[in-house]
Amino acid sequence: MYDPTRLAALVAVAEAGSITRAAERLGYTPPALSQQLAKLEREAGATLLVRSHRGTRLTGAGELLVARARRVLDEMERARHELAHLAGLSGGTLRLGTFQTAGIHLLPPVLSAFRRTYPDVELAVADYEPPAGVAAVAAGEVDLALTHTYEPAAPVAVPASVSLEPVLVEELVLVTAPGHVLAGGSARLALAELAGQPLISMAPDHPPRRGVEAALARAGATAAVLVETPVYALVCALVSAGLGVAVVPEMVARTAATPVGTRLLEPGDLRRTISVVHRTDETSPAADAFRALLRGTFERAGRHRPDH
Repeated sequence: MYDPTRLAALVAVAEAGSITRAAERLGYTPPALSQQLAKLEREAGATLLVRSHRGTRLTGAGELLVARARRVLDEMERARHELAHLAGLSGGTLRLGTFQTAGIHLLPPVLSAFRRTYPDVELAVADYEPPAGVAAVAAGEVDLALTHTYEPAAPVAVPASVSLEPVLVEELVLVTAPGHVLAGGSARLALAELAGQPLISMAPDHPPRRGVEAALARAGATAAVLVETPVYALVCALVSAGLGVAVVPEMVARTAATPVGTRLLEPGDLRRTISVVHRTDETSPAADAFRALLRGTFERAGRHRPDH
């Protein structure tokens, strides 16, 4: 049996004329797509593609398999639509809430996968800075919301009508201007080493960050610039410009648009947990399907975090 994902990859290369263009269309990197095609060739026991500097063309075996693959994929698409109809996923609107970091870096591939699988379900996305997403789900304004909590932090009461399902836990790390003395070395940096350092302080009165800000203050970090809400793109830009150091989630440090140095901290108990909020007293097939996609995507994001 051939893997349908690999068959779809072969069809995409046949239509695009190159592995690079097909990879862009499918959301793969070219090396990852090449690996899928190599596995398909091993399954087929034949060379399917001829690669050259002018592009990629099918062999005779490749042309035969592409013709059959299109028929198989068309049948699978029809079956998917019929199953979606039976499962109640053939219409309606799924309303989602998200905060900025997750909305930019984690939600798009999940939305894309959901749209490919359930094209008849409309999607609506709204911005909710945590913990507002919890209240939005409880009030019925959205079906699901991504929210976050930080450690250390005082416990926050959650309405009985909603549940929080953790999907990703990440450490908070130090970010500095490139070449900063604290960015050097591979060993974890003790919080006490932040004493006297000018700190870009992120919303010290904002509930999710309050415990973290208190821990940094106890370590002796000196607030140099106050940012009213954790707009991490702004925080990293200020750090990159040399206005101070900051402590941000790993994801933020990895995806900063401005150059920053990073360092793991000791102890590693400053964390952010990203959760999906859903109602416990009711459910919908669309919301359940989206939560399943979220779990898979966020698990991969956690596994693929680079070493520091």
